[in-house]
Amino acid sequence: TKTMKYLLFNALVPEQLPTLKELTTTEICKVWASASRYIRRQLLQKKVVEIGIGTFAVIQTCATLEQGKDLTVERPVFQPCRFLKTFYQLKCEETKILEEAPSIPLDFEQIAADIHFRQEIVEQCIHETLLFFAGTLRDNKEVEFSFK
Repeated sequence: TKTMKYLLFNALVPEQLPTLKELTTTEICKVWASASRYIRRQLLQKKVVEIGIGTFAVIQTCATLEQGKDLTVERPVFQPCRFLKTFYQLKCEETKILEEAPSIPLDFEQIAADIHFRQEIVEQCIHETLLFFAGTLRDNKEVEFSFK
């Protein structure tokens, strides 16, 4: 499966990240900002977005108001895939994502068009960033991965 390529037995070497070496930090951030916008648009349509290492979705949860009343609210969540959690021994809050929600992968063509990049560059940038993320998990380093 797609996830298996992010289960790293060995440390990453720079040769595994050729696109990230060629792009500037600004260009990498541009790709991920576009990916974030794409994910947000899909979540607003109640779609589930799978990115190789896990899934973004919107779930319903209850919030208690001051008056003691419960209010149902929707909140975005990221659920790392089960293989990733097991392989890297991640402790994550278990979030139940509805099975009936349509699940879609990232649309690299749309993400690339949004920022006027070639689709292959966007796809490789995202793949290599996820590989780098997996490498930090493998090496037990602290990492922050933020989406707007």
